[in-house]
Amino acid sequence: MSESEFVALTDRVLGAVGAAIDASGEDLDWSENDGVLTIECPDDSRVIVNRHLPNRELWVAARSGGFHFRSDNARWGDTRGGEELGALLTRLLREQSGVAIEFGALPAA
Repeated sequence: MSESEFVALTDRVLGAVGAAIDASGEDLDWSENDGVLTIECPDDSRVIVNRHLPNRELWVAARSGGFHFRSDNARWGDTRGGEELGALLTRLLREQSGVAIEFGALPAA
């Protein structure tokens, strides 16, 4: 996948994450700037999703640790445990802020 294709894909993913937060009705603020999406939790902690161009991965940082995701054109899977990106974000936000947002399948191709 070329760099421009990867940037376009990850822009769609980050947009889908933001749209899911907005549609949830939960009181979470988020912002996206140049491939870095930051979710502000009520306790002032953050969950950050950012693209990593050299490895063609999405990286997630949360209180519980860091995670790397790679697309196989069907889903974004964690490079270590295989968990899907949307499922991980749902779990992290539930653990970190007590909110329940279902992200569903995020664009992978």
